[in-house]
Amino acid sequence: MKIQLSDRFTYSKLFRFTLPSVIMMVFTSIYGVVDGFFVSNFVGKTPFAAVNFIMPVLMILGTVGFMFGAGGSALIARTMGEGDSERARRLFSLFVYVTVALGVVLGAFGFIFIRPIAVWLGAKGEMLENCVLYARIILPALPALMLQYEFQSFFITAERPQLGLMVTVIAGMANMVLDALFTAVLPFGLAGAASATAISQSLGGIIPLFYFGRRNSSRLRLCRTVLDWKALLKACTNGSSELMSNISMSIVGMLYNAQLLHYAGEDGVAAYGVLMYVSMIFMAIFIGYSTGVAPVVSFHFGADGREELRSLYRKSIVIILSASAAMLGLAEALARPLSAVFVGYDPDLFRMTVGAFGIYSFSFLFSGIAIFGSAFFTALNDGLTSALISFLRTLVFQVAAVLIFPLIWGIDGIWLSIVAAEVMAAVVTLAFLGGKRRRFHY
Repeated sequence: MKIQLSDRFTYSKLFRFTLPSVIMMVFTSIYGVVDGFFVSNFVGKTPFAAVNFIMPVLMILGTVGFMFGAGGSALIARTMGEGDSERARRLFSLFVYVTVALGVVLGAFGFIFIRPIAVWLGAKGEMLENCVLYARIILPALPALMLQYEFQSFFITAERPQLGLMVTVIAGMANMVLDALFTAVLPFGLAGAASATAISQSLGGIIPLFYFGRRNSSRLRLCRTVLDWKALLKACTNGSSELMSNISMSIVGMLYNAQLLHYAGEDGVAAYGVLMYVSMIFMAIFIGYSTGVAPVVSFHFGADGREELRSLYRKSIVIILSASAAMLGLAEALARPLSAVFVGYDPDLFRMTVGAFGIYSFSFLFSGIAIFGSAFFTALNDGLTSALISFLRTLVFQVAAVLIFPLIWGIDGIWLSIVAAEVMAAVVTLAFLGGKRRRFHY
């Protein structure tokens, strides 16, 4: 039976509706993980460090897709809840067209300036050349990547999360197969890994255009629209937390890389890369659930369904806390085998990575609270609170911790700083959730 945004959601229905979004986000995260696995094992440690070093820059350029996806979906779903389906389609089309245009501009900017950016961040020698090579192959696919991020939210708002999952699985499988072909079978090296990622991202962004570009059975499709600056500003405001979160995470990633180069050299950057791969997949579960439930929250907020809002909030808190505990246990149990998969060929690097896992894993116990809280306020069209949570979590707390903690505990302080930042972000988020219950009636 088809699940609609207007339904009343039991735990079972909530799991079934959000599961495609969770799997979708996990597959998206696998792009970088698969690249890292093949580059590390078939190309070398320095190219592996280069991929991890330049990836935050590429993510910053792609974050506009997250912004219009999350912020636009909140506005579209609320408009649908108010009963204006035609305006919802015009808004959907506007966000897609603007994303494509911005993708072309940002891709060209990145292609031209990636070398000076990498130099400014501290890359040099072979690592610098690898950074530039990898980025310049991927950047032409930036518009498609931004669309893929955007459509992950729009498929859910269109009540077709399964189709979004199908597209993401196709793109993810293409990435895996092409990575294996271009690096393990054919001698294309780092360029092969970058090409595999660019092709798979293109599939993930272009396939949905064919679906939404014609009449379909969903509630959304591409149509003629007009430039609505007020709607664009509202979408940007709603999605500012997602934009802020991804930009801040990328900036913090650059800072972590700089600190690790100082305290442990390329081995530190490589170890951090392994942690980030695991973190991307674990965080994708939180992000996927929060993205999946957000249009439902927006719809019932627009329809003034207060009882359902309260139910969604309570159920979501239970799900997030349960998943957090499970992730901590899983991360601790898999520390050694996962480290061996990526860096088992280097005993010193392996020991460093396992030790980092033992500390870093505790961040999963707290990170889901802030991720859900930020997405929840975005869904309620309270972009300011959402952005503030993301800003504090991903920039202020982490920057302060990663600058101070290593002075006291050395390299262990870098891993511990992530845990401390997540604890502080969880406390702030819970304060906002408790303080705004009367205003939004959840």
